[in-house]
Formats: sequence, C-alpha cells, structure tokens
Amino acid sequence: MSYFRNEFKYLVSEQQIAMLSCRLDGVLSADVHAGGKDAGDRKQYLIRSLYFDDPQNSCFYDNESGYDRREKWRIRTYNASAKTIYLEKKSKLHGKTHKDRCLLTREQAERLILGEELPQEPEDGLLKEFSLLQRTKGFMPKVITVYERVPYVYALGNVRITFDRNISSSVDYGSFFAERLPVRPVMQAGAHLMEVKYDEYLPSFIFQCLQMQNLQRTAFSKYCLCRKYSLVLASPIW
Repeated sequence: MSYFRNEFKYLVSEQQIAMLSCRLDGVLSADVHAGGKDAGDRKQYLIRSLYFDDPQNSCFYDNESGYDRREKWRIRTYNASAKTIYLEKKSKLHGKTHKDRCLLTREQAERLILGEELPQEPEDGLLKEFSLLQRTKGFMPKVITVYERVPYVYALGNVRITFDRNISSSVDYGSFFAERLPVRPVMQAGAHLMEVKYDEYLPSFIFQCLQMQNLQRTAFSKYCLCRKYSLVLASPIW
C-alpha cells in the first residue's frame, strides 16, 4: 500500500551546509549507497534524471500552479552508470510526496527516450502506465537534471536529509547515458538545496540539529527550474 511522506526544502549556502553537516555527522549515518566521490569526510553520489512531459507541458504547469495533486515522471541513474536504471513516478498530494519506481534495462530506457514503443507489453504496472502515457498523451523527454547529493539517513521515522550541490540542466537527451554530459548551472554560485524527508515524525534531536538562523522553507522544484531554461532558450544550449 502506497504512503505519502513529508518533504521540506531549504535553499542553503556552502557555509550553511558545512555547519549543518558538522552537526549531522555526529548523529546520523551516511546512506550506504553513497559510494561516489569523497566530499571531505562525507560521501556523495551523482544523480542524473531525465524528465518527461506531454506536448502541453502539463506536469510543468501543474507544478508551477501549485495544484494539490500532481505527478512527475523521470528516468534516473546514479554516478553516470547504466548498471542500475530506474523509471520513477513522483506524486504529490496534500503537501506530501510518494515515489513509485521500477527497474529498466538499458534497451527499455533508450526506447522510452526515443519515444518508441516497447517490443513487448511490460509486465510491471508502473512501466505499463508510462507506456500508455507515451501512446495516449505523447509523453516525451523535456530536460535532464544533474546534481551531486550528500545523503544522511536515520531509521526511526525513516528520516532522510540530503544536500544537493551544483544543480545543472541539459537538453542533450541522446547523451543521457554518456560518461560526460554537457550541462548548464541553473542556480547562483554557492547556492544549493537541502531536503528533509520523513514519514510520520521527525525526531526532536534531528529537529534541533537543523535549527539555524535565516534557514527558511521554500517551494522548489529542480524539474521546473531546469525546464525554465529550456522553455526560454529557443536554440540548443551547446
């Protein structure tokens, strides 16, 4: 049975990340999957996501309008590797979020990126749902988001705190699986994002660790921010 989680976002500076990380290092664990590059004494990995939308950009405008119920679809990889590829649907309802995902093969992912139908009817329900959206609503690639993530986790409350640095975009869909992807930064230098996610409650000691002057919640969508560049620019970025 699906459930929705709390998800809060904060714009943070490099100095704020350093201070918050110093507090969190002593009480939370690093995500075991963060086996990418070293970031000081923390572990980080690279996230690359290719978002889809229909020709009317419904997902984009639903998010911009703040509709209570909305969805985003993406293909996601980690550390620029095609060994593990996910198709994900992220849903939002009453201010909370839920994520469904399934594994894709490299061939399936490449077909979806090209807008081609899969050679066989998929057995997985999520992949079947997305294939239907491609056929009926014309879902197609819209933008790639790329960023470096430092993740912290805590089992009680299923807490996950992440720092996302160097958020960038690309419209070079054909190079999604390339080791090196040309990207364009979409935020001011030194500006990054902190996300705080948990189920029913946030333990009080973690709440105290996150208290900082001038730290304010923000409505922030990496997809929408990166889309604004591709919507404004009529010609290719590179």
